[in-house]
Amino acid sequence: MIITQEHKELQRTIERFVENEINPHIPTWEREQMFPAHDLFKKMGNLGLLGLTKPVEFGGMGLDYSYSVVAAQALGKIHCGGVPMAIGVQTDMATPALARFGSDELRREFLAPAVAGDMVACIGVSEPGAGSDVAGVKTTARKDGGDYVINGSKMWITNSLQADWICLLANTSDGKPHQNKSLIIVPMKTPGITIEKKIHKIGMWASDTGLIHFDNVRVPQRNLIGVEGAGFMYQMIQFQEERLWGAANSIEGMMHVLNETIHYTRQRQLFGSTVLDQQVVHFTLAELKTEIEALRALVWQATETYVAGSDVTELASMCKLKSGRLVREVADKCLQFWGGMGFTWENPASQLYRDGRLISIGGGADEVMLGIICKFMGILPGKKKNA
Repeated sequence: MIITQEHKELQRTIERFVENEINPHIPTWEREQMFPAHDLFKKMGNLGLLGLTKPVEFGGMGLDYSYSVVAAQALGKIHCGGVPMAIGVQTDMATPALARFGSDELRREFLAPAVAGDMVACIGVSEPGAGSDVAGVKTTARKDGGDYVINGSKMWITNSLQADWICLLANTSDGKPHQNKSLIIVPMKTPGITIEKKIHKIGMWASDTGLIHFDNVRVPQRNLIGVEGAGFMYQMIQFQEERLWGAANSIEGMMHVLNETIHYTRQRQLFGSTVLDQQVVHFTLAELKTEIEALRALVWQATETYVAGSDVTELASMCKLKSGRLVREVADKCLQFWGGMGFTWENPASQLYRDGRLISIGGGADEVMLGIICKFMGILPGKKKNA
């Protein structure tokens, strides 16, 4: 992938924004377990950072997906996982299907304000009984007159306590699980929506995560994205971008922890030399950097393929699988070299340790990624039919 001057300018803009508008507030937002999404997103919207790949006629910049990947990497400079994840939900998880398949009316009402930073969005796929198994979603949206009447629950929903609307995956018929689902835009202030609680997580503290109930929630059928029954397919397309974005976003966070670990171990004395002088330490750090750069190369290979118009489900799944596992390895090994300091809450390695664990779960667990890769390799066993 050739990085142009325009890519570099975008990177510098985001890195300056992160340094001035985000990182100084991370300790406070982590303590409060919430960041001011409307305020931050409006600042980002004013800079055009929330609609890089979205259509120009709805406030976006109309750029190809390589710019989203550059943005994701630059946002990895944020010194926590929760805030960049919440931004990624807005730009690359809740809005791609709306931008690609939504009606002009729907895009004017919901996409344009999200791009401008005037509305906060969330994506409603996971449920108490259906996470990585998207086909197992139970929430229903039944037609009644000109409306959909929605019943069910959604869980682990990032941004949900502050969101203005949710891109909701629901069953709109009793057909086959892969053909009966639709994506529907639901304003969060619609009567019948209850946010039961804010979920207390082991990491990603600065982002709000909720459990949402839908009790006879009515929205007009015009809020349907694209074609009824195509929601599963639309969500699978969204997953390509979500998984690429997440993998790209993890890279600079790992590099930050690696560099901080080098700095610390270079100063720390141990048995007449420094911790960094120990072969096991500097060899391990060299191995970790090699792995991080290998992930970066894989992300760019997938990005180049995606921009060229090809399906990257397999490559995006590989990126996500590698990212989730490598974050855990980098965090764990670097934390060990900090000794007791690594076991403190404010330590950068411990921050990555608790925030990064989600990557192997959210957006499809490692095991789902492995299944997808096996399917593309032609080695996934078929389901046995009952005799």
